[in-house]
Amino acid sequence: MSLVLRKNALARDPFSFARDLFDWHPFVSDRSASAFAPSFEVKETADAFVLKADVPGVADKDLDVAIDDGVLTVRGSRSAEARKDGESYSIYERRFGSFSRSFALPEVADAEKVEAKLDAGVLTLTIGKKTETKPKKIAITR
Repeated sequence: MSLVLRKNALARDPFSFARDLFDWHPFVSDRSASAFAPSFEVKETADAFVLKADVPGVADKDLDVAIDDGVLTVRGSRSAEARKDGESYSIYERRFGSFSRSFALPEVADAEKVEAKLDAGVLTLTIGKKTETKPKKIAITR
């Protein structure tokens, strides 16, 4: 039965076999063939380190953020939607799967002052700095 469906699909779309076999599309050339990997942004402010990750479609229950021995690790996963019989895709570029990223934190990062927020598909991690490491103005007396 599936052989007959494949033969009919090839008659309608000569590129369907290549697209299915190689995840290739003749009209899209700049796609990445990798699994889902969110992009990160890391910046330092006067009081904290702020990391932002684009994680659209990832629920907070599917994210794990941990600091261990000065290393921040962000793990998560995004599940694919179930494909139904009778559906065919002309283009399927969305990526799914698990990811893990680790960042070595500087000594001034305070692992006890961490906030994590997920809003509109953006994970924001704010890691405070230790107070004794901030520059302190010292008054000179006579």
